[in-house]
Amino acid sequence: MNRNKDLYCTESNKSVSQFASDLADTVKRYAFVVNNLDTMDMKKTFREHGGEVVDDFDLHMMQICKPTKADKSLSMNPERSILMPKFVMVFSKDGRTQIRYLSYSAELISEFVPDDPKFTGSLAETFTKIRSMIDEAK
Repeated sequence: MNRNKDLYCTESNKSVSQFASDLADTVKRYAFVVNNLDTMDMKKTFREHGGEVVDDFDLHMMQICKPTKADKSLSMNPERSILMPKFVMVFSKDGRTQIRYLSYSAELISEFVPDDPKFTGSLAETFTKIRSMIDEAK
């Protein structure tokens, strides 16, 4: 894994919650969804399960999915599922909204899901689209 190639790091001038809301709206326009809208605010989720975090803790873990693509992909080969969860992390650091998104190299995809060359290209397209939607929502 290569941090500079596989980890997308960017910032937004929006608040964490505003960026998360705008990203949810953006992905919807492209037939993607945020699977965990009710649980992406980790302060709320942690506290609901007995966790303790400070009041200004503002991490949102957003699981992005395109059901009309994932249904076919996973029906074809359930081994692909290990690489399917796509999370966009949104948090504040030093007064700025930070956004992180981890994708995988073609080599790693091929290592985890061997003998499935079509998946590598298809997943690369999804990674690129998610990065562009992040940029659009910023």
